[in-house]
Order: sequence, then C-alpha cells, then structure tokens
Amino acid sequence: MTPEQFEHWLTVGANWSAKYRKEIEKYPVRSSAAPGDTLAALPDMPPLEGEDFAKIFADFERIVPPGLTHWQHPRFFAYFPGNSSMPSVLAEQLTAAIGGVCMLWQTSPVATEMEIRVLDWLKQMCGLPRSWQAVIQDSASSATLAAVITMRERALEWQGMKHGLAGQPALRIYCTRYNHSSVDKAVRLAGIGNANQVTVSTDDNGAMSADALRNSIVKDRAKGFLPAGVIAVIGGTTTGYSDKLRPIGKVAEQENLYLHVDAAWAGTAMVCPEHRELIDGLELADSYVFNPHKWMGVNFDCSAHFLKDASSLVRTMSATPDYLSTTHASDVTDFCNWSIPLGRRFRALKLWFVIRSYGITGLQRIIRNHIDWAQQAAKLLAGFPEFELLIEPQLSLFVFRHRPPNLTSANQLNKHNNRLLEAINLDGYMYLTPTVIDDTYALRMQVGHVDCERKHVLDSIERIKQIADKLVDT
Repeated sequence: MTPEQFEHWLTVGANWSAKYRKEIEKYPVRSSAAPGDTLAALPDMPPLEGEDFAKIFADFERIVPPGLTHWQHPRFFAYFPGNSSMPSVLAEQLTAAIGGVCMLWQTSPVATEMEIRVLDWLKQMCGLPRSWQAVIQDSASSATLAAVITMRERALEWQGMKHGLAGQPALRIYCTRYNHSSVDKAVRLAGIGNANQVTVSTDDNGAMSADALRNSIVKDRAKGFLPAGVIAVIGGTTTGYSDKLRPIGKVAEQENLYLHVDAAWAGTAMVCPEHRELIDGLELADSYVFNPHKWMGVNFDCSAHFLKDASSLVRTMSATPDYLSTTHASDVTDFCNWSIPLGRRFRALKLWFVIRSYGITGLQRIIRNHIDWAQQAAKLLAGFPEFELLIEPQLSLFVFRHRPPNLTSANQLNKHNNRLLEAINLDGYMYLTPTVIDDTYALRMQVGHVDCERKHVLDSIERIKQIADKLVDT
C-alpha cells in the first residue's frame, strides 16, 4: 500500500467508522450470528498473492458487522461497558499509526512521561493518595496477577522467584465469593493454587467480615500456612457489592499482609466525591486498580494500577538484560519493569484525549446520569407486580428476576428467567447478562455506556415487561 492509497483508505475507514457510530442503534445489540457463520464466510486457505484492498474492505463490510456484538450500542447493559468514546477512538487511530513499542523511556519518552502525568491526574480526580505511584496495565486481570505474584514474593522474601515454590510453605490468599474470576485465575497462575484461596464470609451487604478475616489468618498460621495477601473488591462484578476497606486494611496491616483492591468497574465513580466513601481506608491498602476502559470512555485496554510503594512490584517484575540497558536508567521510569509483558503500547494518549475532551465535570455528569437512570429503572421495574429486585442499585448496577404467580418452585423460576433472558437478547433491542445469587438465577442490568441516554434505559424497562408478558402467555 502506497502512502497515497493509505491516505485514501484512512478516509474510507474514518467515514465508515463515523457512519457506524451514528447509525449503531439500527443493529441488534447482541450478534444474531449462528455458530460457524463467520467461519463459513472465510476461505479455508490464505491468498497466495496480495489482494486489492477494495475487495478486502468490501469483505469487511459484508462479514464483520453481522458477527459483531455492538458494545458501543447505548442499550448495551451486559457485563460492564467497554466504552470507546470518540476522542478515544481518534487517539487509538493515532497510536496505531505511530506504532510505537513503549517499553522503556528511551523507546518513546513522551509515552512514559504522559503516562506519569495522566495517572497523576486520575489520582487528583478520584481522591486517591497523592503519594502513590501508578502504571497503566492492559487490564485489571493483569494488575491483579501482578499483585498476587508480588504478595507471594513479599511473603517468601523473594525466594520464590529465585528458587521456585518447591519446599516453600503453602501460601494463603484471602477474598470473598464476590471477587472477580480474575482473582481465581491469578492465584492459580501464580502457583499458589486455588486450594489455598480462602473464601472469607461476608455480612448482609456482601462486605468481607474483618473478624472472619482475622480468624481465618490466625487459624491458618496455627496450621503452618503462610498468609500472604488479601484481595478486596469495590463494585463486585456479579452484584456490585463492595468491601469495607478500613476494617480489612487494619487487619491486613496488623498481620503484615499485602492488601490489593479491585475496583475495576466502580473505581471510575470516584470521580464523583459523593461516592468516595466506598474507598474509605484505601490508604491502608498496598495497591488499587480500576479500568478507565470500562466507565470513563477510554478504549480497551487501559487499566490504572496504583501502588503505595512500587518497589515491591518492580523488584518482582524487573528483568534487565544487556539489550535493555539505557544511559538514563537512574533518572527515568521504565514501565516495562512494572508489568508482566515487556512490550507496551502508548496507552496514555487515549486517556489524555478523553480527560481533556470531557473534563472532570463532563465525566461527573455522565457517571451521575448513569447512576440516576439505573435507580429510576430499578424503581420502575419494581413497580411491576411480577418483577422483584434481588439487589438494589449498587451505583449503576442492579439485579432482578421475573416471578409470575403460576411458577412457585425455585427450579421453575430459574428456568423461566433463563428463557426470559434469552428472549430479551434475541429480541435485539438491548443486551443483558445473568448472574446466580445463592442458587437463584437472575438478570443483571448495568447502565454505563458513554452515549447512553435516559430514554435508552427507561424504554428498555418497558420492553423487558412486554417480553416477559408475552413469554408468560405462550
């Protein structure tokens, strides 16, 4: 492709992108493709010779949109949002054109220093401890894995990465049943093993019990285990529940355990001061992560990983072969030593574009609207006699089920709500995902798309009722 052709196809791609975002509501939110549809549209063998790009782009338009679940649809209420605001899209286009691998300061000084600055902005915006240090990871999953490995090494006085885990005492990691599945994976991948992942009991609001945590630690020490760390959650994925950081932090501090806080989704809400009670006691933690790529309008991947003292993480993650040595090493930050991958993208640019485009007040307005609309939606839904709220709105997330009077057993209700969810998603008007709470199958709705409006939320509640009524009649 020549520079002139590149310019032409950039324009074509930009026009397609703008039209797609403008007309996105015409698509069903969840893809209606059947298994194998895309495979059938793709040749079995790669082309021997290069093809004309006009043909490639035509195939893109023919094959790709039908196989997409449209995450940027304003009625995407499933999972958590994967927001991609327009300023962030522009930043990603520029980042792709630059094509930098920003592993060291010297491989692109602007990438490192902009990352330092925009993360400092986030600390100010969210009321986080100003003395903390930070790095952009690809996801909260990676940040949690890095935290768990750091817990392991700190507990073993860095002998695990030197000699391996054989012969070392069995480590223990403490969390609740409301932790994200990435915690389970991190404990497994760190070599600690899920059998050593201790599930601490919770109170009626889903928060970890500090007394139960302390008791578990004391019992484990008496049995010869080596407690290593605690993972708390703010805004749990399935329920939106949050742990109380101050009592947990005091236990972790007294027991000399590393405390990591996973606020992947809910952390963005801290831009609004009225929600910062959720992170009261954060100064007692060792690390904290949230994803601007969920609720702040920043493209995936962009996860903000904050640390009280980065030295333990850097000691655990550093690898400095001769080919990575630099003349400015003592004067700069090389973020490749703060994360698992060596290669790093220029992620700070999209965060810089988004914060500058919306400003603090613009982001606050979006978050407050989402929370307000979720509360209105939950109230509207609860007003219908056959619907029941299982979890009141936690920020912008709530959980509900349909309970028609002719269905009385738990098994019947679970099957009915499973059918309801599938009917809602096949309808294409919106997209929801399920959760299971104490063996109760339920529907989970989370308002969080940057372009969502009040009508998208409340009209969806009316549509849910219509679909449920029709399902009961059939």
